[in-house]
Amino acid sequence: MTALQRIETTQRDFVPDPISDDEAGAMFRAAINLFRLWRVTDEQAATLLDLPLRSYRRWKAGEIGRISRDGKARLSNLMGIHKALRLIFREPQRGYDWIQAPNAAFSGHTALAVMLGGELTDLMRVRRYLDDERGGW
Repeated sequence: MTALQRIETTQRDFVPDPISDDEAGAMFRAAINLFRLWRVTDEQAATLLDLPLRSYRRWKAGEIGRISRDGKARLSNLMGIHKALRLIFREPQRGYDWIQAPNAAFSGHTALAVMLGGELTDLMRVRRYLDDERGGW
């Protein structure tokens, strides 16, 4: 029987490129449209993005400020949620409505209620659930 040998590699684990400021700005503009389709109020949107309401409204009006690493991660998760819903539901409106519908996976709460917990991990929880439902990344 041959003993297993340890093979040293120089290849790093996969680490995605950081989100650029331009990409984050584009995701923010897309999120504004998504919030409209999800029927999310400005107050709720500010919570989802962890922004003061005044800043959110200023950014929404076109004066987008510097988006932090946390903000970029929040936007990325929101885009991932949107993508998963588009893959799960053939009719886009059903996906938009799903955000506001009670869900047994969230103890009868809506996905929006979960996300409004305000933590990045709340957004990640919804995204992870949807990714699992659609069968992966």
